[in-house]
Amino acid sequence: MGLVWAIVLVVLVVCFVLSLILRRHGESDKPNPDWKRTEEVFNDPSTNRVMRVWLDAAGDRHYVPEGKRRST
Repeated sequence: MGLVWAIVLVVLVVCFVLSLILRRHGESDKPNPDWKRTEEVFNDPSTNRVMRVWLDAAGDRHYVPEGKRRST
């Protein structure tokens, strides 16, 4: 039974580390030249970064950091 809990713990740790390393869906470092800037900005609660929403030609949303933080 202890081996099962050890495997579960290892899987959870690996998932946590990967979540820190991998970029989240729709997030980019900078906007592509063909994206349209919107006025929508929000504070990402998990990273405390101000993110701006950009739209591509297909209407998909992309989130780009604004480079400043909002106070909560």
